Amino acid sequence: MNIYLNDDIEHFDWQAALPLLSEQRREQCLKFRHELGRQTCAAAYLLLCEALRKEYGITEKPVFEYGEHGKPAISGHPDIHFNMSHCREAAICVVSDHLVGVDIESIHRYSESLARYVMSDKEMEQILHAENPALVFTQLWTRKEAAVKRSGYGISNDMKHVLEGLPFEIETVLVPEKNYVYSITL
Repeated sequence: MNIYLNDDIEHFDWQAALPLLSEQRREQCLKFRHELGRQTCAAAYLLLCEALRKEYGITEKPVFEYGEHGKPAISGHPDIHFNMSHCREAAICVVSDHLVGVDIESIHRYSESLARYVMSDKEMEQILHAENPALVFTQLWTRKEAAVKRSGYGISNDMKHVLEGLPFEIETVLVPEKNYVYSITL
């Protein structure tokens, strides 16, 4: 598994990147109302292109097909697994020869009511007793989202118990100095 990260989004020129995107991805990026969404969407795709070139020698622009629950796969390359994510500060892409999930999120104030809705009692204890509750909430949330993205089922109604009994590990990287956290399934 290899990780590709761009955490210099403020200097990423999404308009210059548009010709480098597949028509499918260009349309997806342009659906974002704000420039930041367009930037991070394009940046994540270009990280995937870089990964495919370096890891597999693939130089054509990847086109996606989607599974039953919306998980993207690269058309013509069912053996290559990938996942992308982006937030205000960064974009990330992971490629692997096995199922993988990644999530990256900005660290910002959290809502205790939302936390109680998506976190188990044990996780709430961690958050409430933390020196930095927002950081711990973000850490736990990225772990949950990486896990569900790996499965391909996406966010469910019962996010509280997503991390219980997983048949794989999750690595979490905290980057508070740049205001983001990411988690990757291993």
